[in-house]
Amino acid sequence: MVQVQESKIIDTSIKVKPAYIEELWHSRKEGWNNARVFLLIISLLAIGMSVFHVYTAGFGTLPSWEQRSIHVVWALLLIFLLFPFRKGKKFGAIDVLFVILTLAIGAYCLFGAEGIQSRQGNVGQYDMIFGTILIALVLEATRRTNGLAMMLIGLLFLVYIFFGQYFPGILAHPGARYGKMIDQMFNSTLGIFSSPIYVSSTILVLFVVFGSFLMKSGGGQFFTNFAFGALGKKTGGPALSAVGASALVSTITGNGAANAAITGSFTIPLMKKLGYSRKFAGAVEAVASQGGQIMPPIMGASVFIMAEATGVPYIKLALYALIPAIIYFLIAGFIVYFHAKRLKLAGIPEEQLPDPKKILLREGYLFLPIFIIIGLMMYGYSPMKAGFYAILLTIAISWIRKSTRMNLLSILAALEDGIRGSLAVIAACATAGIIVGAVSLTGLGLNFSRFVIDLAGGQLFPLLLLIGLASIVLGMGMPTVSAYVILAVLGVPALTDAGVNLIAAHMFVFYFGVLSGLTPPVAITAYTTAGIAGSNPNATAFYAIRIGAGGFLIPFIFVYNPQLLLQEGSVFGITLAVVSALFSCFIFSAAIENYLVNEMNLVQRALLFISSFTLVVPGLLSDIAGIAIFILVYFMNKRTSAAGNAKELNA
Repeated sequence: MVQVQESKIIDTSIKVKPAYIEELWHSRKEGWNNARVFLLIISLLAIGMSVFHVYTAGFGTLPSWEQRSIHVVWALLLIFLLFPFRKGKKFGAIDVLFVILTLAIGAYCLFGAEGIQSRQGNVGQYDMIFGTILIALVLEATRRTNGLAMMLIGLLFLVYIFFGQYFPGILAHPGARYGKMIDQMFNSTLGIFSSPIYVSSTILVLFVVFGSFLMKSGGGQFFTNFAFGALGKKTGGPALSAVGASALVSTITGNGAANAAITGSFTIPLMKKLGYSRKFAGAVEAVASQGGQIMPPIMGASVFIMAEATGVPYIKLALYALIPAIIYFLIAGFIVYFHAKRLKLAGIPEEQLPDPKKILLREGYLFLPIFIIIGLMMYGYSPMKAGFYAILLTIAISWIRKSTRMNLLSILAALEDGIRGSLAVIAACATAGIIVGAVSLTGLGLNFSRFVIDLAGGQLFPLLLLIGLASIVLGMGMPTVSAYVILAVLGVPALTDAGVNLIAAHMFVFYFGVLSGLTPPVAITAYTTAGIAGSNPNATAFYAIRIGAGGFLIPFIFVYNPQLLLQEGSVFGITLAVVSALFSCFIFSAAIENYLVNEMNLVQRALLFISSFTLVVPGLLSDIAGIAIFILVYFMNKRTSAAGNAKELNA
């Protein structure tokens, strides 16, 4: 936390709601009642689940089906305790029923795991009963945590399994027996317990817990203070600082809306105080928070699933994603800069900012756990082992300074918060498993691929538009991981069949799944920041699309130019592609914000858009043409600016 000295240093304190275990400890003198016992049960269950995953990461997991089933059932139990049947209501009788059913499923899975797996292909009567109950529980848990839309999508795919013969044309299939569906969804690892839950039960939860430890040890506060100290005094400083702070913190949290609530609580009021409109302040925070999911090294949960789907190690995917992520944030940063120049908004006075050098010297050690994760995975360690050692290191280095020191209470709170923060994603992964199982059982993946390619007339660009639109629509109102999994099994095969590079195809649907958090009518992250800013939600979302416009173009760019993903070409070719793309960011941002040396006329602005697009077309000649157009516009705009200044002086 930045210390306020004589009211000069701005307050960038991150305010995080305390864990239940912390609330109970600090109010322990109040005695015990039913409500406090209930909170204690939830807290202990969350801590126990967290300890289970940290332990299995360090000392070995259970057999695959057992690890996944325990993970899902434990999460379901916590969801039904934490999220009432009706939002805003208290825990009631129907919630008790769901808890009892979850405990029954848990006992059946725990004590009958070996028999359940041995009956694959020949399910028994009890498998049918408990499998049906589990599917219903997963869908209900998804409704409570992710909303009705995600639950209905999962239900639609279940209906498709049995009534495929009624679907039109290439989407039709003969249908499947109920027992075959239960076998796929429950007894095997091809349905609910398929790859999304495999990743969730081994890697995803561990990294969410790690992020919780990093926040509790002061890592999030350090990143925020450093970003404000380094960027705050520049033109557009408050907004640039918000972009930097949110990008750093959200790569830890992996959740755009959650991060917006954490960092937006002080970045948005600060931007408003220094002259930015409510709409702009909310939009900047939304773009930065949502973009944290695409920024290495941690990124969002989807990338762990992508590693499993592509067979490419996570650390390599993070490397491939680095340049597009830098481009995304550079465009957002340049737009903020040009916006401030156009409105003549200054940065924050240096004396009101923390000193970045002092912060780095005093608290730079908090970067170490992230470096350890990167180093261990580059050295060949699995993400699980890297995450396990990073958690231990985070606890150890927190003791270097008294202000960051973690005691037993803060360790327990980090364990609790990590699991509570992952419940929505676990439910989404389980429902995504239902979708994966349905696609596999019905052959929909291959049929959908042929259908979309035919609809696009065999042309790549219309195909990209269709899948990009589908990604945004499917991503509305649900976690990125859910949208990614659906499009990974449906859209990626269509893209690869059309000749798109495998990594580029996965990154394409991933990007659009992330950006769905900014697009109305269900722009979760933008609506969160609009609530903090006090602005119109849809107006904020549309402005966020404008600031984050680069994010919608970048996927098209790396599909046509996979050198930006370090996938193809020589060292010279990759270097040229990267440099021209970075220069294009600057030009594109100026065109979006309609400001270079001064405000531009329509012709100048149109030429800048042409210049920016020309620069990302592969080839040296297109780069030369793009630079030439930019130079022309620069001198045209400078001349216009000089003429305008002379006119003002004469007046």
